[in-house]
Amino acid sequence: MPENERITAISGLIAERNEEIINLRRTFHRYPELSFQEYHTADMIFDRLHEVPGIEVSRPTETSVLAAIKGSMPGKMVALRSDIDALPIQEENDLPYRSQNIGTMHACGHDGHAAMLVGAAKVLAELRSDMKGEIRCIFQHAEEKHPGGAKDLVKLGLLNGVDAILALHLFTSLPAGKIGLASGPLMAAPDNFTISIWGKGGHAAMPEDTIDPVLISAQIVTALQNIVSRQTSALKSVVLSITNIQGGSAFNIIPERVDLKGTVRTFDRDTRLEVPKRMENIIKGICIAYGAKYTFDYELGYDPVVNSSSVVGKVTEILKEEFGAKALVKANPVMWGEDFSAYLHRLPGMLIFIGAGNKKKGISHPHHHPCFNIDEEALSIGTRVLACSALGLLERM
Repeated sequence: MPENERITAISGLIAERNEEIINLRRTFHRYPELSFQEYHTADMIFDRLHEVPGIEVSRPTETSVLAAIKGSMPGKMVALRSDIDALPIQEENDLPYRSQNIGTMHACGHDGHAAMLVGAAKVLAELRSDMKGEIRCIFQHAEEKHPGGAKDLVKLGLLNGVDAILALHLFTSLPAGKIGLASGPLMAAPDNFTISIWGKGGHAAMPEDTIDPVLISAQIVTALQNIVSRQTSALKSVVLSITNIQGGSAFNIIPERVDLKGTVRTFDRDTRLEVPKRMENIIKGICIAYGAKYTFDYELGYDPVVNSSSVVGKVTEILKEEFGAKALVKANPVMWGEDFSAYLHRLPGMLIFIGAGNKKKGISHPHHHPCFNIDEEALSIGTRVLACSALGLLERM
């Protein structure tokens, strides 16, 4: 099928399914499930795909789904990946399809990701008679919780024979209708840490008889920011955030212990390895100065997401033909983390931002916010991006 005819066919097929895709996203949103617990979500995806002609559906794990679509002619293999898990957040939106699971919410767009890939799989299955090669649709569990589900699926061999992989991320900082593309680093390595400060508790009226872990912790929090502002080149991005401080039980008691938790985000490998060393030097020095003890636990998270320039170049040309150059914008790197990096370690690929914000509709809350929502007009765009990119890559690789 000529490319212009294929583009027309894809757009028409997606338009026919637009309401179905929106309703499916709302169903996922209504019944969110946490990482490694996506049993019902995976069942819903499997049920919607296993009877579709031309789709071979399997369950690599109890909470993930693989849908394979084989063309009528031999060729390359492209994988499309969607994450399907939700977050431990109590939703505050007043929506008819708001979360029915207390304390759990799709606050990062994974409900939309899953619905778009289901829609794309159905469209691609209808076009398989003119397709060269194979497309694998990976519905992945546990993106939100380290060590993540991507490593599980890589170990199980889901990338065997795959030549390139694509994923989308709905992005409310980008207006609906825009598509964000970028080569190179796009998302950071998200590492976590815990610091425990052990002092000597006592009466708050007699601080001289104590070793105050609250005061020590406060100085550590401030001093750690020097790593970003004074010990790291301004050309190398680093975020160091303390996000949790716990200690004490009363107004008049200096506690024995204070615990701090936080995250470090980096792109550069050498910087990533150097930051925890500098952190411990600061923590140790301050604790020695005050006579306190400490423990410092640092956990490496996902690797950075680094898009392949060759895949980005091909997909950019494909999407220009489908959407026009004005719809494409340069995506700026963000300090989020994403276990999509586990796939990119094995083969070339890219993550694409799909604009999902709309201030006129009041859709502007950031990801991981209890009022997060998306402009559902982004769903048909994202579905088209998946289908057109996959078919285009099969012909260009």
